[in-house]
Amino acid sequence: MDLGTIFGIVMAAALIVWSVISGTQGSAGIFVNIPSLVIVIGGAIFVVGASVPIDRLKGLMGIAKKAMTHKAVSAQKLIDDMVSYAEIARRDGILSLESKAKEIEDPFIVRGIQMAVDGTDPELIEQIMETELENLVDRHESGKGIFDAIGRYAPAMGMIGTLIGLVAMLANMEDPSAIGGGMAVALLTTLYGAIFANVFALPIADKLAKRSAEEVLMKTIIIKGVMSIQSGDNPRVVEQKLTTFLPPGDRREEEDDERAA
Repeated sequence: MDLGTIFGIVMAAALIVWSVISGTQGSAGIFVNIPSLVIVIGGAIFVVGASVPIDRLKGLMGIAKKAMTHKAVSAQKLIDDMVSYAEIARRDGILSLESKAKEIEDPFIVRGIQMAVDGTDPELIEQIMETELENLVDRHESGKGIFDAIGRYAPAMGMIGTLIGLVAMLANMEDPSAIGGGMAVALLTTLYGAIFANVFALPIADKLAKRSAEEVLMKTIIIKGVMSIQSGDNPRVVEQKLTTFLPPGDRREEEDDERAA
């Protein structure tokens, strides 16, 4: 569970609610307008449905859930695992990894090791794994694109709702006392659009981009690790190759050197 994402969205919404209650001194009901909500949320989703294949829209909630429930994986632990596989291959031969593969949970690692054990050409192994990674990136970009689109269309639908309200208000100018209330209702759709886009859709899109970058990094480490193991590199060389993917501050080698000094 990604508490940061949930906490951020909930707290942003809570601050808005607090501001509404405080600013209206108990008359928060004036900020509730069902037709405005319908045109913003429903309109944004349906317009996005018109811009992307419907099968992608079906997985909308699943995509949002992934942003909120993703479990982070340690890159350093992954490097340690790949080095341990290199040690086994170096000590007992690469065929010994076939039995070890049954204990590995990540199917991407298993496929790479299995191809190496089967004696698949190194260039073909890398090509297959890189292609799978590219397809993964395409899927992630597709999911992120849906929330980016909602972030674009929700404020636009809010503006459309506001214009509809203004036209209806201006068409009925006989009662000047009703102008203020009508204007307030008309502006609510713009408010809803801004909130829906900036408190929900765009933060989810940004978090999905971050999750995608993290997963691409992990998959890249796996690919380079499998290729290094397949070529018979020394485990220490494997570790040095993979450690280059980590930020300097996260590299265990530098921390060990500092302690030794």
